[in-house]
Amino acid sequence: MTTMRAALFDRYGPPEVLYEGRVPVPVPKPGEVLVKVHATSVNGGELAGRAGRVRLVTGRRFPQRTGIDFTGEVAEVTPGVRGPAVGDRVWGVLGRTMGSAAEYVAIGPGRLSPAPRTVSLTEAASLPAGGTTGLTALKAHAGLRPGERLLVRGAAGGVGSVAVQLGKALGAHVTAVAGAGRLDFVRELGADEAYSYTECGPGDLGPFDVIMDTAGTDHRLWRRRLAPGGRMVAISFDLDHLASSLGYLLASTVHGKGRVRFFSGNPRTALLKELTGYVDSGALRPVVDTVRPLADLADAHRALESGGVRGKHVIQVAEEEPA
Repeated sequence: MTTMRAALFDRYGPPEVLYEGRVPVPVPKPGEVLVKVHATSVNGGELAGRAGRVRLVTGRRFPQRTGIDFTGEVAEVTPGVRGPAVGDRVWGVLGRTMGSAAEYVAIGPGRLSPAPRTVSLTEAASLPAGGTTGLTALKAHAGLRPGERLLVRGAAGGVGSVAVQLGKALGAHVTAVAGAGRLDFVRELGADEAYSYTECGPGDLGPFDVIMDTAGTDHRLWRRRLAPGGRMVAISFDLDHLASSLGYLLASTVHGKGRVRFFSGNPRTALLKELTGYVDSGALRPVVDTVRPLADLADAHRALESGGVRGKHVIQVAEEEPA
């Protein structure tokens, strides 16, 4: 087979610009492996990329691809690769490129790890990007400690649902803020307290030792809810006011009390293996909102943009789970 199915778009725009087309199957370079993709998930950054809101980064060459994380099975290993073998069930994140919404990806082994054994590859596809982001935010950047008070904004989403579970696994008292119809859901994930956006604002809550912000708005107001020595980790920006949002976050990493950390995820094997361990131990479960075929990727983008998501929208590329 020389070509494969892949999600493409020929111009920036609404979800309707996405379509299933055919592109060449990637040829792995020396030191890379070829993975047959089983499933991928839809992430917020992909919506911005497709809409052209970050075109200074994504450029104007078309067609463009989408998808950053995946689960699948190793199909080919080039000479010199240590670790992955043909037939291994794996998961990974492409890093700073897109293209996992396709039948195959070529990737270095340093961006792969064994996939969890206790859940299906379809379920697991909801976790690589959001799970590694949550781990990096809470452990590496916030240094969340047992007994601390953690606030998760956007607690029902792909990253938020992970952060609630990891917060409990790390021994924190977790307060979740989510949509009014999803409070029972975040409590089921382990939140000790849950509030809707409509019933409380920043001034009604706190103080917190760590704030995990996945919403990307009103950073200044929420930062004031930090206790002395508190840390706020922001993984999303207000794209409608990008310059001011980024400017504030950059300044707050240096000035004032309650510094804000922000980062761009680029997970490697060790972090993916750690995530696998949390899943297989039962501390972290996948949260799948919907599962759609590759041809219906536009519907998944549309659903995520409309809000109300519980966990992740998953795109199943392969028809059957590998043995």
